[in-house]
Amino acid sequence: MLHHLISQCLTMCSRNKLSILIYHQVLDELDDMRPGEPDKTQFDWQMQLLHKYFNPMPLSEALMLLRENTLPPRSVCVTFDDGYLNNLQVAYPILKRYQIPATVFVASEFSQGINMWNDRVLDLFKYLPANNINLSAVGEGMEPIDDLKKRRHLAAKTLMKLKYLPVQERLERIEKLYNNNGSITEQRRMMTPEEIKQLSDYGIEIGAHTHNHPILKELTLEQLNMEITQNRELLQQWTGKPVQGFAYPNGKPEVDFDEETVSRVKALNFDYAVSTQWGVARPDSDMFTLCRFTPWDRTPYKFHLRLLKNLIQN
Repeated sequence: MLHHLISQCLTMCSRNKLSILIYHQVLDELDDMRPGEPDKTQFDWQMQLLHKYFNPMPLSEALMLLRENTLPPRSVCVTFDDGYLNNLQVAYPILKRYQIPATVFVASEFSQGINMWNDRVLDLFKYLPANNINLSAVGEGMEPIDDLKKRRHLAAKTLMKLKYLPVQERLERIEKLYNNNGSITEQRRMMTPEEIKQLSDYGIEIGAHTHNHPILKELTLEQLNMEITQNRELLQQWTGKPVQGFAYPNGKPEVDFDEETVSRVKALNFDYAVSTQWGVARPDSDMFTLCRFTPWDRTPYKFHLRLLKNLIQN
C-alpha cells in the first residue's frame, strides 16, 4: 500500500524530471571496508522496485526525450562508474532479470591489469595481517590497526591524503605503502577489455571516464585532452561502438572539475556528461553537468521514499 502511494506521488512529481542513479560496485557479499557498496541481495530488491514502480530507460534515450520534453513520468537511469568486474558478474544478471538498461563509465587504465588506486589502499588495510601499519608513505608513522574501526578510519584518512595528488605521485606513494608493509594477495577487481566488450554486446552502454581517473581540475589542457581522448579511443577500439557519454572522475563541480573541463568535454563532441552532484535532470539542465543520485538506503521503503524526496527537492 505504501509503495503504491509513493508511486502515485512519483508520477505527479516526476514530470520532465530524470533521476540518474550512480553505483560503483555490486558486491557478491558485503565488505566491511566498503560499507557504502551494496551487495547482490540489496541490488536485487532495488532493481525489482525500479522495474515495478519506475520506468527504467537507457541514459542516451532518456536524455534525448528529456530535451524534447517528452520524457515519460517516473523515468530513471542506472549508471556505474569505473568498470568493476562485478558490474558484469554480479550486477548484469540482476539487470537482465528485471530488464533494466544501464550505462557503465570505464576508466581504461585499470582494465589492463591493475586495480583502482583506492581499492589497492582499501585492500591493504583489509588484508594486512599485522596489528600495525607503516604510513610513512603518506607522512604518518606506525599506526595500530588492531580492530575494524581503526582500519576504516586510517584507510579513509589515507585515501584523502592521496586523492588530490598527481597521478604518478599517487601511484608511487601507494607502491611505497605496499613496500613498507609487505605484500598481500590482491584479487582482480576490474574488467578486462574483453569483458567490457562482452558487457557492451549484452546491450549495456559504455561511457568514458578518463584513462587514469585523475582530478581533472588539476590537469593542464594537454593532460586533460590526453586523459579523455585516450580513454575514448581505447573504449571504442575494445567495443567497436562509438562512445558518446562522459562521467567526471569523483565528479564534484568546482572541486574535481571546472568550467574549462566542461568546455573541453563539449569540444570533444560528447553528447552529455554526468557529475556526482545530487539532483535530477530537467529539460533546461546543462547536458554536460548532469546530476546523479546515490541510492544508499538499506530498506525498500526508505529507498523508494528517498527517490521521491530527491525529485521533490530538486
